[in-house]
Amino acid sequence: MKYKKVLVVLGGLSGEREVSLDSGRACVKALKKKGYKVSTFDPKKKPLNLIDKTKVDVIFNALHGKEGEDGVAQSYFEYLKIPYTHSGVISSYNAMDKVISKQIFKINKIKSPKYFVLEKKDFNASKLKSLIKKKSLLFPLVVKPTNEGSSIGVKICNNIKILILSIKLLFRLHEKLILEPYIGGQEIQVAVLNGTPLGAIELKPKRKFYDYKAKYSKSANTKHIMPANLNRSKYNEVMRIAKKAHYALECKGVTRSDFKFYKNTFYLLEINTQPGMTSLSLVPEIASYKGISFENLIEKILLNASTNR
Repeated sequence: MKYKKVLVVLGGLSGEREVSLDSGRACVKALKKKGYKVSTFDPKKKPLNLIDKTKVDVIFNALHGKEGEDGVAQSYFEYLKIPYTHSGVISSYNAMDKVISKQIFKINKIKSPKYFVLEKKDFNASKLKSLIKKKSLLFPLVVKPTNEGSSIGVKICNNIKILILSIKLLFRLHEKLILEPYIGGQEIQVAVLNGTPLGAIELKPKRKFYDYKAKYSKSANTKHIMPANLNRSKYNEVMRIAKKAHYALECKGVTRSDFKFYKNTFYLLEINTQPGMTSLSLVPEIASYKGISFENLIEKILLNASTNR
């Protein structure tokens, strides 16, 4: 056994705290089944710099959202020189920032929806109307924070009135937003583990789109289709794109790339460096289809841990 004492870091202060707690508990259970000595640490209760490195061989990062998925927690782990799972400081930051990740996608010729950035200090409703007209953008349009996960703050707007109202509401909590056309078609998500694509799953939400509730609530009744309903050529294509995105952002461990497949084209919406590990999470479901149990999946992620990620 490479490591004996595992610290699962879970919870935190982000809007995804409850999901992180669910993920963390599931990981604790899996690691104990595998024979590891497991303890937990919640940054909401104690700051990360108070982790006692003498009692820890490795950190399993089960945080989601701000300060867990954006390079902040990772910088503490690097400072403490404790091996940890998932992506490193820079790749986590770049993946969480939708503007930076889109720029990286573009450089690497990975298709993503066109976009422009709205800043709170410069926002002007009249100028926005002119910009939409100038860029020939058609409704519905999507507006969302540049650095949130789990579809938090995502608004699909069918007209200018709803769009301006949504922007004003989001600006109460965020300084910068991203605006892009809504793309219909199939929801396809691909898991990549330690650099190798595992599989692609399709989601059919009963809700307007695959939002926070559709992701984490059983009552939302989102339909999961594994493998995704694509022909072999397109299935292989989306697997290749997800792998390319994983490497383009220099990610480590496990990632999940979220796509829309529309008019025979894949559009990468974002890449998640800390995908959920709950009972409804997609990466464990994809792994299970490939014959990898939840316990083995968690151990594979753990054994990839290191510093200088």
